[in-house]
Amino acid sequence: MDINTYKPQNRISNKHLLTLLDYSSEEIFEVLKLAMELKKALKTGKKHECLSGKTIAMIFAKSSTRTRVSFEQGIRQLGAYPMFLSSNDIQLGRGEPIADTVKTLERYNIDGIMIRTFAHSDAEDLAKFGTVPIINGLTDDFHPCQALADLLTVYEHFSKLKGVKLVYMGDSNNVSNSLMIAGAKCGMQVTICCPKTHSPNKDILALAQACGSVVVTNNIDEALKNASVVYTDVFFSMGQENDDKKRAALMPYQVNTAAMSRANKDAIFMHCLPAKRGQEVTSEVIDGKQSVVFDQAENRLHAQKAVMQLLLKT
Repeated sequence: MDINTYKPQNRISNKHLLTLLDYSSEEIFEVLKLAMELKKALKTGKKHECLSGKTIAMIFAKSSTRTRVSFEQGIRQLGAYPMFLSSNDIQLGRGEPIADTVKTLERYNIDGIMIRTFAHSDAEDLAKFGTVPIINGLTDDFHPCQALADLLTVYEHFSKLKGVKLVYMGDSNNVSNSLMIAGAKCGMQVTICCPKTHSPNKDILALAQACGSVVVTNNIDEALKNASVVYTDVFFSMGQENDDKKRAALMPYQVNTAAMSRANKDAIFMHCLPAKRGQEVTSEVIDGKQSVVFDQAENRLHAQKAVMQLLLKT
């Protein structure tokens, strides 16, 4: 089955979104199909306040532009109330156990929690000790909401996912981890092109390869051949210090005009943003005609709304 033959069921069996390893291909298709519907509804001015009266807490241990705004706007558009909680505002940032935090929030009639944090175990513990749906807005290991938005963007440009070759260039991180999993589960051909010193986590790679086609290589020409999507992210993720040795190792994997010329003529360029022009990508590429980075940014809104509706609608 692929996304074009999948018939929406208007439900998923999962209670949380922690990692897309927990989701079947059909459940990913369910999210993407609903995201398309919600995007159309917003563009045509059709109200879709299916979560009216609910309150969704947003816990931020890591700051963000796209995650905060897309979730806050999405929650409002679904008719719910967003409650922003930074680590400076709550006791979780001062050492309160996660179990105590989630149990307290539930007593205040919080209906769901989105968390953007460092350790993936924080999101897992919220799900373990609480009873409300937990959405992973980003952890050091996974970024499932970004991957869902990325797949939606790929589908909009190619009208399919199955067989589309996506090449991720540069430092392996939470974004590439989720792309490997989501892409493989949806029938895409995912290639991670990076120096051997910055290869994906072996355990996560093995889990992704068990889902479908995932290849890791340091051969740039081999990786970009027949690529329809060329993707990159910053060389230094939030919380990481700039390191000359790491930068030198990754610079050959910069996405520039020469790199894009190795891919298909109709290939698109993707980046989850924020970007460091002149480092992982050149201005000519990210600001050029093949770039769809702002389509991706917008699609965070629609994909996340679909997740929230499926997890919280009663």
